[in-house]
Amino acid sequence: MPAFSNLPLVIEPIDLAQRINAPELIIVDLTSAARYAQGHVPGAHFVDPKLTQLAQPPAPGLLPPKAQLEALFGRLGHRRDAVYVVYDDEGGGWAGRFIWLLDVIGHPRYHYLNGGLHAWLAEQLPLSREPVADVGGPVALQLDPAPTATREYLESRLGAEDLVVWDARSPAEYRGEKVLAARGGHIPGAVNFEWTAAMDPARALRIRQDIAEQLHALGIVPEKEIITHCQTHHRSGLTYLIAKALGYPRVKGYAGSWSEWGNLPDTPIQS
Repeated sequence: MPAFSNLPLVIEPIDLAQRINAPELIIVDLTSAARYAQGHVPGAHFVDPKLTQLAQPPAPGLLPPKAQLEALFGRLGHRRDAVYVVYDDEGGGWAGRFIWLLDVIGHPRYHYLNGGLHAWLAEQLPLSREPVADVGGPVALQLDPAPTATREYLESRLGAEDLVVWDARSPAEYRGEKVLAARGGHIPGAVNFEWTAAMDPARALRIRQDIAEQLHALGIVPEKEIITHCQTHHRSGLTYLIAKALGYPRVKGYAGSWSEWGNLPDTPIQS
């Protein structure tokens, strides 16, 4: 039986530690070059989070070019039978965005290390300072548009009874008091649940255990399509991941996020 069979999307440090030598495993570290050099999960490949984004104004959170993704996944040794375990050191934003990328390339075999590096350290599990070398050259990928909400798609769905827009930004951004684009405010009808509110600081930034109840109370329910965003679809990487982990069947990330929506002159806005 494959080592990762029957594990949920969100796994604990001990789950990974017990399977650290599994041949199908690709571990992805999305911390920073400095943090990676100080110590990382043994065998983890470092991926600069900037490589997961287009990183060009006015909407830096859009998907990178296909060739860039093919080079990135080639470096990791991507293959169809691989199982990815991804983590960061911030509570899941960058890791969740990488999981969204895995959905975009049509690769369903992945897990999030709950709490990331903080949880690994809290369990006193070993670190390595040995960098993991790149594996190979570019690999051919087919990109699936389904995990991504474009601005046009989102605008066409506004007001639908079966839609929830999950805004993962801060309340100040949501209300338009903190403006990080040409215009401030929020997408009409969007529900604000800040990404950090999903983390449990007392449990090394693991996802809070009552997250399902919190979301249900806000109307973020599995019966509806969930489109989540922040400023650049970085913070909303975590909210995308959470909805997927809870088994929500219709989840999309709005990659353009507020940096696109708020910089356009004619998109509808509430504040």
